[in-house]
Amino acid sequence: MKRSSKCRFRTILIAALASLFAPFAFADSHAGPSSAADQPTVLITGANRGLGLEFARQYAAAGWQVIGSARKPEEANELKALEVRMVQLDVADQGSVDRFAASLDGQSIDMLINNAGIFPRVSRIEEVDFDDYSRTLAVNTIGPVRVTRALLPNLRLGKKKTIINITSRLGSIGLNESGLFYGYRESKAALNMFTKTLANELQSEGFICATIHPGWVQTDMGGPNANLTPETSISGMRAVIDKLSIDESGTYWSYSGEQVPW
Repeated sequence: MKRSSKCRFRTILIAALASLFAPFAFADSHAGPSSAADQPTVLITGANRGLGLEFARQYAAAGWQVIGSARKPEEANELKALEVRMVQLDVADQGSVDRFAASLDGQSIDMLINNAGIFPRVSRIEEVDFDDYSRTLAVNTIGPVRVTRALLPNLRLGKKKTIINITSRLGSIGLNESGLFYGYRESKAALNMFTKTLANELQSEGFICATIHPGWVQTDMGGPNANLTPETSISGMRAVIDKLSIDESGTYWSYSGEQVPW
């Protein structure tokens, strides 16, 4: 009789515990797909090195779905190591942009970061090589226009509707007191104007478009003597992006959170 009572008690206890923990087990079994679906998606151009790579690293660590583009994916070993989605893209090649957009057909994108760029060092007008000058404008200015136009359908499907163009302090006309850097300055000043124009057009759809300068960063482009690490610069820019509101669409920011004169 005692043995039967113990068995009955054990059965009741197991049933009670199963009833208590069942909701949690059910919730866990559904958490994976649900949370994955809720992850925002960011697309970063030029994600194979420098600022783009650090953007990809930090957003992936923060739980975003990251799509990173590289002109030569086969050489983008650091980006591959992040285990994010990688796509081939040359922002200066319309055919490449078209193929890239086709591969993302129907994919919602919450934020586009136009980061890909080049930086020729040209100090005097006599040194200007017009092929290089044209290439700089093609990559730094026309490239973001190509990519943004191609991905607007994807961005319209996203919830955040954010377009960030990575500019430079050297693109500020108001802060240009030293000259130098022909081609690069002009390409970034034109990118700033594109951002402002785009913001005016898309604001009624709820888009936030902004341009941010990353500071002088220790990358292949910035060189080893720069005063900022990629980690510091990207953390600062992400903080700026997080605080942007629709009323601040069409603005120009520093990585440190200050507005920059056009």
